[in-house]
Amino acid sequence: MLGWSSASLRPALVIIIAYLLGSIPFGYLIVRASKGADIRETGSGGTGATNVLRRAGKLAGVITLVLDAIKGAAAVLIALWAFGLLLNEQGRGSPTQNIYWGVSAAAVATIVGHVFPVWLRFRGGKGVATGVGVFLVLAPIVVALTGVIFILVVVSTRYVSLGSVLAAAAIPFLVLAQDEYIRPHSHLLPIMAAAGASALLIIFAHRENIGRLMAGTESKFR
Repeated sequence: MLGWSSASLRPALVIIIAYLLGSIPFGYLIVRASKGADIRETGSGGTGATNVLRRAGKLAGVITLVLDAIKGAAAVLIALWAFGLLLNEQGRGSPTQNIYWGVSAAAVATIVGHVFPVWLRFRGGKGVATGVGVFLVLAPIVVALTGVIFILVVVSTRYVSLGSVLAAAAIPFLVLAQDEYIRPHSHLLPIMAAAGASALLIIFAHRENIGRLMAGTESKFR
C-alpha cells in the first residue's frame, strides 16, 4: 500500500511521463539519422510524418507516422494502467467511472509533448498522428470516422493540412454522435474534454497552414 504522499504524487507523475513520451521527436531523429539534416529546416518546419515524407521519402514518413501513433497509444495505455492501479490501492471507485479524468489529462499531455517537445526547444509537429494513437485507445470508432473525413478532404483538395484540421475539428462532435447513435460512453465527459482540448491543440498547431490556405499559398500533396 502506498503512503498518502506517494499516491497523491502519482497522477502528476503519470501526466509528466505522458508529456515526455509525446515529446520523443521520432521525425527529427529519423531525418537526422537518414539524411544528416534538421527536419525543422525543411518545409513547414514540423517534425511530423508529412514533413518527414517531403524531406526523407515515403518510407521515412510512414515510419514516423507509425511511431508517433504508437507513442500516443502507449501513453494512454500506461495512464489507464497507472490510474487504475492507484484506485485499486486506495480502495475507492471503479476505473470506468473515475480514472478517465486522469487518463484524459495524460492523453492531452501526450499531444502537448509532440507539439511542444522539451527536447527540441518546444518546436515539434502538429499532433495528428499522436492524436490518432491516443484516440485509437480512447475512442477507436471516432478514429475510423475521422479517418474517412481526412481521406475525403485530401483526395478532393490535395491539402493534407486541411484534411487534418477538419478531421480534428470533427472529433468532439463524433464523440457525441457515437455516444448518441452507436455506443454510449460510460465516461463521456472526460472523453469529451480530451477530444475538445486535443482538437483545439491540433488546430492551433496548424495556424500557419490555415493562414496559407486562406492566402492560397499552401502546398498540395502530390
